[in-house]
Amino acid sequence: MRRQHHSISGSAPRPLLAAGLVAVATLVGGCASMQPGLGFDDVSKTAADRTGMKVHWNNGSAEDKEVAAAVTATLKEELTAGKAVQIALLNNHELQAVYEDLNIAQADLVQAGLLHNPVFSGEVRFATDGSGTAVVLDVAQDFVSLLSMPLRKGRAQAAFEAAKVRVSGEVLDMAFEVQTAFYDYQAAEQAREMRQTVMEATAASYDLAKRLRAAGNNRDLDVSNERAMHEQAKIDLAAAEADVVRTRERMNALMGVWGEQTVAWHAAVRLPAVPESEVPFEGIERRAIESSLDLSLLRREMEVAARSAGIAKPFAWLDGADVGAAAERELEGGWSVGPSLSLPIPLFDQGQARVGEAQARYRQAAERMVARAVEIRSRARAAYSAVLSTHDRARYYEKVILPLKAQIVDQTQLQYNAMQVSAFQLLQARRDQITAGGEYVDSLHQYWQSRAVLDQILRGRMTPFEQTDRLTTAAPASAGAGDHR
Repeated sequence: MRRQHHSISGSAPRPLLAAGLVAVATLVGGCASMQPGLGFDDVSKTAADRTGMKVHWNNGSAEDKEVAAAVTATLKEELTAGKAVQIALLNNHELQAVYEDLNIAQADLVQAGLLHNPVFSGEVRFATDGSGTAVVLDVAQDFVSLLSMPLRKGRAQAAFEAAKVRVSGEVLDMAFEVQTAFYDYQAAEQAREMRQTVMEATAASYDLAKRLRAAGNNRDLDVSNERAMHEQAKIDLAAAEADVVRTRERMNALMGVWGEQTVAWHAAVRLPAVPESEVPFEGIERRAIESSLDLSLLRREMEVAARSAGIAKPFAWLDGADVGAAAERELEGGWSVGPSLSLPIPLFDQGQARVGEAQARYRQAAERMVARAVEIRSRARAAYSAVLSTHDRARYYEKVILPLKAQIVDQTQLQYNAMQVSAFQLLQARRDQITAGGEYVDSLHQYWQSRAVLDQILRGRMTPFEQTDRLTTAAPASAGAGDHR
């Protein structure tokens, strides 16, 4: 914007006030600079405290090669859920991208500590009669950025702290996702093994039916029934094998492996047994609330909103104001120097919209924090209920159903040896035993999934409510489970 300047008599230009403004700007904002990786130590500590795992941010150093070598070495071992999680936390490139959020938030923090650049403008005017040349020089500085700098830095610092909490939460989410995916893979492998056994049993039954039919001791219908069960068993086995491939590829993606590494790693193909008794969790709701990163993040967002409101209220109507100095050389050759000031006239925009937005965001974050606390308590209770339910169900299968099925097979075998039952009855008893084994695997899978959900909540992160709800409804406690915990 062109400003009008009045001349002050003098034969030479005096030092401009702009020099002082530039000096102030240099002292206030000249030392701000980026520090790559700032804040990652806090993320690393949170991950270690809550998962017992290490994290690493690739930075082109020798440590990157050491981490890669450690990942390669671990892939050669038999993987457990813990080892798979550790590989993912070190090797997953999606996490590496998430870590850059720290640099992005830090850039905002550095920017908040910088003054707006001063604006220099100049004009040259030539007299139409050729009597001389007039020169107007002007330098202006937005002084609102200087006055609001402490508040802007406070807001940016709060946003940076929120970014650290958010990134820490992403690390915990990755650990949970890998852990549950690993249990999915183990369950798929164990189910495939069961389906293979069923297929072999139905093949034997079908072969026996054909031999008996050749001897004239059964009907074509009996042979067809046995064949139908065998063909269905082959379809089920193919589906189980496809599920193994699907869950393994999910693990490959989460662990960040490709090429030969995708087929080189191996893991225990059976889910671990459930513990004899589930350890009681005292103060489950209190622990979930105290450890919640979700609530911590909302508190940070409330602070950001509050600081935004603190900036908007006093400075909204000053947006665009600046102060500076101007020098003008008259046509006669004399110089005039003086200060300049530009202020907006708040006739229409008095900053009310920005103030209202900041206040609304604060109230929004406050209400969400209350709602989230209620939800965390609910999910903690539901997750604990799912753990107890799935634990009882798995133990009931282990202590009651499986021994009972084994007893039936043994008794049927004795009666078959005594020629009191047919071979088909013996094969059916064995198929029933295998089916019960498959249901036991399902109960194990549901237990370890529900335990992972509860552990994640106690580490400070919520999981989708549908996941907890599915575990609770899909695995109700067996009728007599309470006597076999």
